[in-house]
Amino acid sequence: MKEPTAVDPALAREVQRQLAILMRGVVDCVAADDLARRLAAALAAGRPLRVKLGFDPTSSDLHVGHAVVLRKLRQFQDLGHHAIFIVGGATAMLGDPSGKDKTRPTLTREQVERNAQSYLEQAFKVVRREERYADGRAGEIEVRNNADWFLELRFADFIRLCSKMTVARMIERDNFTKRMKEGAPIGIHEFVYPLLQGQDSVEVKADVELGGTDQLFNLLVGRDLQADAGQPPQICMTMKVLPGLDGVQKMSKSLGNYVGLTFPPDEVFGKVMSVPDALIPLWVELLTDRFVAEQGEASLAAALASNPRETKAGVAESITAWLHGEQAAGEARMRFDRVFKEKDVSHDAPERVLPRAEVPEGKLWIVDLLCRLEFAASRSEARRLVQGNGVKLNGVVAADDKLEVDLREPVLLQAGKRRFAWVSVR
Repeated sequence: MKEPTAVDPALAREVQRQLAILMRGVVDCVAADDLARRLAAALAAGRPLRVKLGFDPTSSDLHVGHAVVLRKLRQFQDLGHHAIFIVGGATAMLGDPSGKDKTRPTLTREQVERNAQSYLEQAFKVVRREERYADGRAGEIEVRNNADWFLELRFADFIRLCSKMTVARMIERDNFTKRMKEGAPIGIHEFVYPLLQGQDSVEVKADVELGGTDQLFNLLVGRDLQADAGQPPQICMTMKVLPGLDGVQKMSKSLGNYVGLTFPPDEVFGKVMSVPDALIPLWVELLTDRFVAEQGEASLAAALASNPRETKAGVAESITAWLHGEQAAGEARMRFDRVFKEKDVSHDAPERVLPRAEVPEGKLWIVDLLCRLEFAASRSEARRLVQGNGVKLNGVVAADDKLEVDLREPVLLQAGKRRFAWVSVR
């Protein structure tokens, strides 16, 4: 095989092209020089890099904040590299202490397996199930479950793994130091977690591992364990955090400031339109490719200054198209424009039919109805929406959160400015 050399201009150009794509939105890259060298060696040898992304299925729903790192994995795929999903079938039962101010509750194996199935179904809206490598071979993304090696681990091997990390090194971790100063408890099992995540990298021989900024410590442990095992230490790449719709806090389902990967097109488009203008450049950087290609990053600030609504609509359409396709995104934009220009939602409202078996009397508590339609993420959010005069029934504000809605005839339900539907029971 041809070895990479500094005088190979075609190889050098391709390395730089890929690095420009892969470094976009990256906060930490340990080590960037090593990434360039390893990328050049892989391209020259006609083989893909092995790129690992692990996830603990502690919940079943994903939002576009989760998708930031998934999109980075997709970029590696699109450049011909091999993607490896590590399902934390064992580690999820422990709970990752990254960024946590208290010990996470443990999960049963059944809960983990149920969440993992839902997680993968949603993740594959972003990451390709099938891959085509640089040499023309076709294959599927590699999905591994760390329960396969950890739940059968012998006690002596577990002790040997624990011996590879010192307590002094472990308490260098920011959140452990903070909790110790505050007198908050730290479980011994939380010290074990980074070792288990690092051992995953040894098991799959990862060239690169991706994660959020709160994962850097765990990723670096993987480098140490790989070196100890005689493997080349992996490149650690962490991504920027996507702020939620409020522009203040990290995107979170519990805070209701999120865009779910399974939200319908109108909901995705409308929620992106509600993002503060100041955050749009970051959303563009982390969640779009097409918009940047069409507009150019340099012109984004000028476009936002001169015509913020149309610019934001272009971003919203791009993000909606990524999740639902070009046609659905275009139709969502037209409906959004019509609603806001004509102030009439009735002719654009989708029909939602609830089964008679689930609502035998044909009536439903308004809070439950909002949750059932996913117009609110929780009952508390639904109550706040009603109490804040944010819900209308047939065009009339419904301010009573104890109201039972009669659905034996179709009712036009509107929550906020962008969520509406004709609802009935059949």
